[in-house]
This record gives sequence, structure tokens and C-alpha cells, in this order.
Amino acid sequence: MKNLFIIIFFGVSILTIPAEAIDLSTLKVHKDFDLSIFAENLDSPRQMVEGERGTIFVGERNGQVIALLDSDNNGKVDSKRIVASGLTYSTGVSLFNGDLYFSEINKIWKIEGIETWLQKNNSGLPEKFLVTDDLPSDEWHGWKWLKHDLNGKLYTNVGAPCNSCLSKNSQYASIIQLNNNQWEYVARGVRNSVGFDFHPDSRKLYFTDNGRDWLGDDSPSCELNRVDKNGSFYGFPFQHAMNIKDPEYGDVNSGYDYVNPILELGAHVAPTGIAFYSGSQFPIEFHNNLFITLHGSWNRSEKVGYKVIRVVLDKNGEVIASEDFISGWLQGQKVIGRPSAPLVLRDGSLLVSDDKANVIYRITYNK
Repeated sequence: MKNLFIIIFFGVSILTIPAEAIDLSTLKVHKDFDLSIFAENLDSPRQMVEGERGTIFVGERNGQVIALLDSDNNGKVDSKRIVASGLTYSTGVSLFNGDLYFSEINKIWKIEGIETWLQKNNSGLPEKFLVTDDLPSDEWHGWKWLKHDLNGKLYTNVGAPCNSCLSKNSQYASIIQLNNNQWEYVARGVRNSVGFDFHPDSRKLYFTDNGRDWLGDDSPSCELNRVDKNGSFYGFPFQHAMNIKDPEYGDVNSGYDYVNPILELGAHVAPTGIAFYSGSQFPIEFHNNLFITLHGSWNRSEKVGYKVIRVVLDKNGEVIASEDFISGWLQGQKVIGRPSAPLVLRDGSLLVSDDKANVIYRITYNK
């Protein structure tokens, strides 16, 4: 029988039942790096963001946003606090000017001065303010990712409400930004992006896209893309990956020029989060590399994905190479964990959330 745990949420005790403990010895991490458990007994953690005072905010897709703190800086969380609850598909989080933004399927909220509030209050929930509620409410591909640019514009994704389809609502299958309370298109023809980040130097947006299903075990590939011009069209539902015509829409004249991916990630690997490495702890060759979490397949005869990969870019932002950075969540055909999002901390270490094992890992360089 599983053990019961008492978790202390900034002075509030909550009874929780953890998932089965994951054996870290089964995970293989890149040479000269160490992997440890940063936080455990979570509830399907997805996107993470770090506050100025070191608080880690996590969107848990089962309905809440939590705050985690490693107050003694020993690399392991010692306090947890729920800051929002009763949400639907609460996966996306972002911070700007000290305010915490978080998502539901069709809404985005914010809590003003979140870390200041946490310091002053030992109980209750902070007041949340509605940012927008004009997003589609379809659950299919309804998970959100949030990100602010340097100017404070908020970006999010709207997945297609289907495997492959056309919709009269042009918000579907896109990445959009909120500008003066109006949504503007950043990328269109994007089936289901659940991860994007800005290049530390060029500030161009890089995003992943989940390929469509039911075209075979090995087709089409999931993608890594770059936005060179806002409003560009990336193919869905007419073309997938580099040159895979959709069996239903492939011969339709869409009127768009298609932007091809800069890297094919493999069919059904399900990328769900990306982060550029801009820290100083890892070796210099990791600078401006991309970490991508491959959440793993659900409809393939043999499972694939379930790993974190490293993508190396040249000075022009083009892909040079890619390799496994962490693997081992797939043992034969048994899945013991599903990496869901990466986050580079200010100290240069890397966090990776796992929404199956319900933990967050911390990766550090050991030379």
C-alpha cells in the first residue's frame, strides 16, 4: 500500500497520496551531469516559471497552480503552497513585473505581486484577476503554454480541436500574442504547440508542434519551428512535417506559402515543452542550446519519446545537431515517467517536470 504524506504549504498541512516512487537509477543523463528529485508528490505538473525571489510556480493540469520554495538552497523543495485552484486544464504559467499569469482552456488569469503576497500571507488564496476569456473552450488540444516577451506581450497557443480539420474560427491551430487587449497572430497552421521560447540573442520565437495521428507509426514527424515573420503559415492541416500531404486536405489550394520545420523530431514523440539554455553553470557549448521534453506516444505500436533532447544551434539559429540529454523513462515498452516541461533556473541548473511520476527533477553539472 502507498504511504500517506503530510505536505506543509507555507504553514497549511495537506494530506496527499503520492504516485509510485521513481527509481532515478533507471534514468540516463548526459555525461558529467547529475539528476536529483527537486519536488515530489505533485499533481500532474506541467509548465514552470521562477520568480525573482526564487519561488517556482507550477501549473498542474488537474486544476491548480502551486508555489514551491527551496528556502535552504539544498536543491530540494521544502515548502509548497496552492495559489490558485478549481481550474480547468491549468497548465500554463508566466511571470511579468512580479505578476503571475496562468491559464485555463479558454481563460488567462493573473495574480498581482505574487511573491510579495506569499511573504505576507500564511493562508488562503490570493485574489486573481481575469486577463482574457475570449479563447476557444474545446478540450481537444486545450492545454496552454504561456510566455511573455521582453516588452510584456503575452503569447499563448490555441490547438486544433481535432486530429486534422479546418475550422471557421481562425484562432484554432495558432500561436497568438495579446497586444493592447487584442489577439494578433504570431504563427498559423500550427496543429498543437505546447511549448515555445525566445532565442536569448535574436529574440526569435522557436516552437514545437505535435504531428497528426493515424498516418502510420512513423509519419508524420513532430516538429521544431522558428518564427522569422509574424503571421507565417506552418502547413496544418494541408501539409505535415517537411512534405507530407494530408490525405483529406493535401490537394486543397490553401492560398498560403508553407514554412517548413527546422528540425523533425520523430513521429508521435509529443513535444510538450522547450527552453533555451542561457545559464552559466553548464559548459559553454550548451549556451543557446534548446532543451525539448518529448512526452511520449500514445497511439503507436511501439512507444517512442519519453526523453529530454538537446538541440544545438549555430550562431544564425540553425540546427547543427540533436541528441538525447535524459532518457530511461521508457523501459522496454513500460512507461515509468513522462517529462513534460523544462525550466532553466537563475543558478544555471535545469528543472524538468514529470506529469506521470508527479515529480520535478533537477539537473546540475558536476565537473
